[in-house]
Amino acid sequence: MQTRKTVYLDHAASSPLRQQARDALLAYEEAPYAGANPNSLHTMGRQAARALDGARAELARCLGGRIRPADVTFTSGGTESNNLAVLGMAEGARSRDRRRTCVVLSAIEHDSILDLVPMLHDRGFEVRLAKCDCSGVVTPELLGEVLDASCALVSVMSANNETGVVQPVGQLARTAHAAGALFHTDAVQAFGRIPLDLADVDAVSVAAHKIGGPVGIGALAVRGRVPLRPMMLGGGQELGRRPGTQDVSSALAFAAAATWCCANLEQNRVATAGLARGLYARLCAEGTGIRPTAGTKVGADRLPGIVSVVVPSMDSETLILALDQQGFEVSAGSACSSGSLDPSHVLSAMGIPRNDALGSLRVSFDERCPREDLDAFADALLAIVAAGRAR
Repeated sequence: MQTRKTVYLDHAASSPLRQQARDALLAYEEAPYAGANPNSLHTMGRQAARALDGARAELARCLGGRIRPADVTFTSGGTESNNLAVLGMAEGARSRDRRRTCVVLSAIEHDSILDLVPMLHDRGFEVRLAKCDCSGVVTPELLGEVLDASCALVSVMSANNETGVVQPVGQLARTAHAAGALFHTDAVQAFGRIPLDLADVDAVSVAAHKIGGPVGIGALAVRGRVPLRPMMLGGGQELGRRPGTQDVSSALAFAAAATWCCANLEQNRVATAGLARGLYARLCAEGTGIRPTAGTKVGADRLPGIVSVVVPSMDSETLILALDQQGFEVSAGSACSSGSLDPSHVLSAMGIPRNDALGSLRVSFDERCPREDLDAFADALLAIVAAGRAR
């Protein structure tokens, strides 16, 4: 019996482990300090600490923007990094200036940030949402509409996890600073895929498993001058910002994946963007009934490996399950739950009608994806959509 090939096209959710990360994990297991606590004073502990600091320095170098190794705090992933940044920086800014009682988030942020709104309210902060335009961009002008002297923190993602639209982070950071607010960016999707503009950013969140590193480790880089109140207690690790014994092996694998991705960023970006343009051309050709959420041009203003479309005649859940039966693994831009579908908050913020947004699909991949797999996926989706329309 022939085994059906499975084509994984959900890298924006989690990307398969790269060989560089796998090699780093194996090298750690063979190191004399494997398993040692990097906070211990004995020889093996000091060796583990040096390895951890080496990984920290590599991540700082990959981030650029004059970020120092001491600025990099290891966390359990992007969600924790975002939680620590938004809650910790908001509290830190208010402790420095009691008039700073407002937090500004963009309307297209990841749930790990938007779901903090009730907690921010409980802590006495007002929360304002900065709108995006119809192409999914939060412009400096739109951000400026919600800024004033009460703003403690602004958080806008570097690139959207559903549409792949890249935000003008440098300009937004300068706009926030002009109002006296701190600026954080969630670069979980963008890091290792496009150049980051972090020169004016106060803090940035990244995660390993989006770029082919292991699941369960991320980092928050916070500049030394930025006030940050820790959200956890119990030790002085990570300069007191994030207590708990560090996962040295995962940090080394994260650094290995990041180093390789950043060293090969331009050639990977060009190759992956070419694949995305070809897929958009197939899916959104005249007569298919499939439309892009933010245009088919994949350039500097888009992540190279995210193809975001809507199928107005069908719903995401039906499409995902039908594709899964044929061996293609993709996700939706809407939250699927049993018996109901809610439209994506990102697509709604862009002004995409509800019925269209309910039929959203996100196809994500990197330079490792063979073109023939994307061609086979396009054939399958077009056939499913045609059959659905015929019914």
